[in-house]
Amino acid sequence: MTTVNTKLDRRSFLKVSALAGGGMMLSFSWLAGCKPTAEEALGLPKEWFELNSYIKIGENGAVTLFNPNPEFGQNVKTSLPMILADELDVDWKNVFVEQADFYPERFERQFTGGSNSVRSAWKPLRTAGGTARAMLIAAAAQTWKVSASEITTAAGILEHKASGKKAHYGEMASLAATMEVPEEVQLKELKDFKIIGSSKKNVEASKIVTGKPLFSIDHKVNGMKYAAIVHPPAFGMKLKSFDKTSVSGMSGIQDVFSISLFKDDYGRNFFDTTTFPEIVAIVGNSTWEVMQAKKSLAVEWENAPESSFEVGGFGGRPNSKVIVPAGLENTSSHKDRMKEYITKPGNVVRKDGDPEGAFKKAAKVIEKTYSAPFLAHNTMEPMNCFADVKGDKAVIYGPTQAPESIMGTLVQALGIPKENIQINLARMGGGFGRRAYSHHMTEAALISQKIQAPVKMVYTREDDMTAGVYRPAYSATYRAALDENNNLLALHVKAGGIPESPLHANRFPAGALDNYLAESWDIPSNITIGAFRAPRSNFIAAAEQSFLDELAEVMGKDPIEFRLELLKRAETNPVGERNDYDAKRYAGVLELVRDKSNWNTPAAGVHRGVSAYFCHNSYVAEVVDTVIKDNKPVVEKVYAAVDCGIVINPDAAINMGEGAIVDGIGNAFFGELAFENGVPNKTNFDKYRMIRQKETPKSIEVHFVDSTEEPTGLGEPFFPPVFAALANSLYKATGKRYYEQPFAPQLEMQNLKM
Repeated sequence: MTTVNTKLDRRSFLKVSALAGGGMMLSFSWLAGCKPTAEEALGLPKEWFELNSYIKIGENGAVTLFNPNPEFGQNVKTSLPMILADELDVDWKNVFVEQADFYPERFERQFTGGSNSVRSAWKPLRTAGGTARAMLIAAAAQTWKVSASEITTAAGILEHKASGKKAHYGEMASLAATMEVPEEVQLKELKDFKIIGSSKKNVEASKIVTGKPLFSIDHKVNGMKYAAIVHPPAFGMKLKSFDKTSVSGMSGIQDVFSISLFKDDYGRNFFDTTTFPEIVAIVGNSTWEVMQAKKSLAVEWENAPESSFEVGGFGGRPNSKVIVPAGLENTSSHKDRMKEYITKPGNVVRKDGDPEGAFKKAAKVIEKTYSAPFLAHNTMEPMNCFADVKGDKAVIYGPTQAPESIMGTLVQALGIPKENIQINLARMGGGFGRRAYSHHMTEAALISQKIQAPVKMVYTREDDMTAGVYRPAYSATYRAALDENNNLLALHVKAGGIPESPLHANRFPAGALDNYLAESWDIPSNITIGAFRAPRSNFIAAAEQSFLDELAEVMGKDPIEFRLELLKRAETNPVGERNDYDAKRYAGVLELVRDKSNWNTPAAGVHRGVSAYFCHNSYVAEVVDTVIKDNKPVVEKVYAAVDCGIVINPDAAINMGEGAIVDGIGNAFFGELAFENGVPNKTNFDKYRMIRQKETPKSIEVHFVDSTEEPTGLGEPFFPPVFAALANSLYKATGKRYYEQPFAPQLEMQNLKM
């Protein structure tokens, strides 16, 4: 067994008096004694390491875990209890799970994002479960007057074999609540896991399929009003005036007023967006009535001046200044500006060897530029929030990934101390980063405060798509220097975007080449951007892995073998000291996907592409098989090989991978949002093309590396590799390289159907 020192963690246990009926409750701060190493802290936001949980054991032996992480379909509400239940040594059928609301005095920074929930909870939850088990053993030892070392546990049963005495946890829970927290506890060896590594059904599956109210959009209370918002029609505009009399006679309309999200002296946090901080609210008796009034409200808008503000850092990063330019932006001018920046020197963020010298003496230079547009999140459940603000008390109920971040915003907006604001966490109908930006909660709260009544605010799909928080538009240029024998001498990447760069300068192939140069650039914009599934990685992986495939072809090498050669160099003789990947594990997923897909022997008519990428501490390699049927490219099959350490719940992990792969293929083929004079050109699904069921792969195989490493990210790492794997597959099928996302318009120009 692994022995864990709980000395620091003892302060995190809050032993509560025995529950009515003889139960026991343990409150445990997951990370109070499990601080990240310096290396971990550099690569991961601090917020993702500060989570909490507590255990409640009833007199009947039932165990309840209050899960603090907001759930948006990643199944964290099942996987985290599995970790706890295994180390606690209880029967899974006796485990009940409840969603904790936001309680900062009990739970520290309840954040869901960055594929970090399981990774950050692994040691703390195991320690929590193991410590609770040790206290139950101590209670039994005292009751039976035997040595604790002679007592064993299994499936929630305590047993002293020598005397034949047995008791379930509930029988000892009341006494256990009075026991001292041990200085050290022994955790299970991996071979002794009974729940971890087995497939368990989603604990909310029955509620989901039977339509039980789980989402805040389902929430209703007596006397509740309904609200809609009206925001500027274009980025670069702001509210000038409105005429409430234009809708005052309409059925069910109670009031119309403007609200401002930020006070002038408020210092914004990382997740406070620039999206239209002043809007108009319409309040009435039903969603239908306020949405009808929204169409008739007379509003006047004007151009917004240039502005700037400071935003708090995230994950230990320093504060930064955000510039919001004036003007109505256009995608056409964005593209022109990006072309200009490609030719200018960028900010050098990494330089190994003498790349300039290598390019000067090169016999051949390969240069390619890749680009991708803005993308909308399009969560299935529209943005919405319930709020009840009266006097100096507020109750907020809605979907958010980052309740602690929005709490600060609510405090300044409402003028109410945080101890008087209760945020209740709803299950989210999709997140993908969008709901980390929770301005919808502030909007609902301010509306409720104004009318002094409970209110539910619901965005239309058009609201969400035209006042969104988008994936930025990106561009990356890759150059490779080759000698006369097609040996690779140097690689140069220059990447940027509007308004941020996607570059991860210390990831592969950095560290695998003697001469390597990485430059970054960005162009300010008033279009609001934010985290989008696997932020930045979702684009740079596509560009990098597409370029490596093209480079391998020029060099006359197999695409997988070429990558493995580079990784072997990075493993045995790495260049630089800032490489943030494990070359051996990276190579392992490539070898696994090569073997599982029978890479070298595809079926007749099958065109294959490969890609591999490291992000969120996990490694994923994917092979996409495409065929041409009836003059249409069809993705027949996708193979994925994954090294994410120990897999908690295999079926759920596979489901997550399948969803991410389908999502990536859909975005690669169709995802695109453009702007004309600051106005998004697509406002609903009639124009914003999403992948359809018949267009999904006919089969997806997910294979996990058998690992004893601690669990790492899973919700996002599947996503980035599929873009390039698809592009490389389409090249084999059509003979054309695809440098610009989305691919569908280019395929149609080749007279292929989509």
